[in-house]
Amino acid sequence: MDIRLTCCTLAVHDLNEALRFYRDVLGFKVHDDVEFAGVRWASIGLPSQPDVRIILEPPGMHRGATAADRQAIADLTAHGLLGRLVFMTDDCDATFEHIEATGAEVMQEPIDQPFGVRDCAFRDPSGNMLRFSQRGGRQAGSVVGSGRILPDRLEP
Repeated sequence: MDIRLTCCTLAVHDLNEALRFYRDVLGFKVHDDVEFAGVRWASIGLPSQPDVRIILEPPGMHRGATAADRQAIADLTAHGLLGRLVFMTDDCDATFEHIEATGAEVMQEPIDQPFGVRDCAFRDPSGNMLRFSQRGGRQAGSVVGSGRILPDRLEP
């Protein structure tokens, strides 16, 4: 079976604000900016992954979603509990400094994780969690502050 991810969605409360963040801060390309049946949404993607798109849409855009559903989605998103994206980067610290300098909300400063990555996290303007990971961390195989050395990968 040959399957590939081509698209995922994120709820955003203000499409213009989201587009500015993803395009101007993170370097995404805007593929589509569509208004259809009174609803506006956009698709974006990274230049390095032209076949993968993220749809930015209003909370509860789907038919059948009630006003209460839309409010619940907006509330969960605003608290970072619903949407989440994880990106790989060659330099977690430089990525953190770049994004932090734009005023984005920091959720976690760069740290070495016990599972072999150095990562940091931000919220996008709508509250979605964005995590930026660097394989191996600062010192491949180590965890800062734990005093333990862990293997670079888990063996079966």
